[in-house]
Amino acid sequence: MTGGVQLRVHQERFALKEVFTISRGSRTHADVVAVTLTEGEHVGRAECLPYARYGESLTGVQADIEALAPLLSDGLDRAALQDALPAGAARNALDCALWDLEAKRTGTPVWQIAGLSPPRPMTTAFTLSLAEPAHMEAKARQHADRPLLKIKLGGAGDIERLAAVRKGAPNSDLIVDANEGWDPDTYHKLAPELIALGVTLIEQPVPAGEDRLLDGLDRPVTLCADESCHDRASLEAIVGRYDMINIKLDKTGGLTEALALATAAREQGLDVMVGCMLATSLAMAPALLVAQHASVVDLDGPLLLAEDREPALAYQQSEISPADRALWG
Repeated sequence: MTGGVQLRVHQERFALKEVFTISRGSRTHADVVAVTLTEGEHVGRAECLPYARYGESLTGVQADIEALAPLLSDGLDRAALQDALPAGAARNALDCALWDLEAKRTGTPVWQIAGLSPPRPMTTAFTLSLAEPAHMEAKARQHADRPLLKIKLGGAGDIERLAAVRKGAPNSDLIVDANEGWDPDTYHKLAPELIALGVTLIEQPVPAGEDRLLDGLDRPVTLCADESCHDRASLEAIVGRYDMINIKLDKTGGLTEALALATAAREQGLDVMVGCMLATSLAMAPALLVAQHASVVDLDGPLLLAEDREPALAYQQSEISPADRALWG
C-alpha cells in the first residue's frame, strides 16, 4: 500500500433495546472505538469493542490505535500491522479498516482479495440475556421461531433457567455460555441435565488458563473454547480439551488472523464457531466472511441494538445477508 493514509479514531455509543446481562454484569449501551482510514478519495472503516476481561479500555485502545498514525501515513500494511500490535481490539479495528480501504481503493471486494468464495446468507444464534427463569421463558417464547438460541448462564439456578427457556422455545436448538464459571464437579453434575434439555454446545465451562481441568473428562456435549482462544498461539492448550473454538475478531486482532486461525484450527481437528462482541453491523461484516464455513454462527450483536449504523446488515429473523459494500468490504 502506498503512503499517505490518514487516521481518524473516535468513540461511539449505541443504545441497546433492553438491558443485557451476563454473569459479569449488565449493560445498556455498546461502546465502541471506530476507525476511519482515508487515502485520497478512498475511505476504509471498521470498529472494535474493547473488553475489560482482557484488560482493555476505550481510552487505552484508542491511544494504541492513534500511536500508529505515523506508521500508517508511511505505508503500514496488514502484514506489518500483525507485528506492530498484539492480538486484541486495537489491531482488529485497524486490520479490518485496512481490508476495507484496499477494497475501496481497488474496487475489489474483500472476499475476493482474501481468496474466499462469494459470501452467502448465514443463520445466526440469538442470545437471551441472563435473568430470572420466568423472564427468560417469556423471552424464549418471544423468539421461539428462531432456530438457535444462546443462553447466558450465571451459576445458581441455571438449570431452572434452561428448563424455562426450553419450555418457552420447545423447537429451538440451544447452546449455553458458562462464561468460565464452572469447575469439573459442576460440569459433571450439569452435563446430563443439559443433554436432557437438548443443549448441543457449552462455551468456556472453566476459567481461561485452567483448561487442564478438562483433561480426561468425557465430553458428551460439544465444548467450545472462547476466553481460552484468542489466536493461533492459543491452540496448543486447546487441542484435546475442547471440540471447537469461538473465533471473535476482537480477540484475534482482525480478519487477517481470524482467517488463519480458522484454517489452523481445522487442521488440528477443531471445529469452528464465529462469535462477536456486543457491537454494530460494522463489526459483524468482516466476521461474516469467517463465518462462511463455521458450524455455529453467533453474530447477533445488531439484533440487540436499539440503533445501528446506516447502511446496516440485513437480518431476516435470524438470517444475515452479506454486507453491502457501502457498509464494509
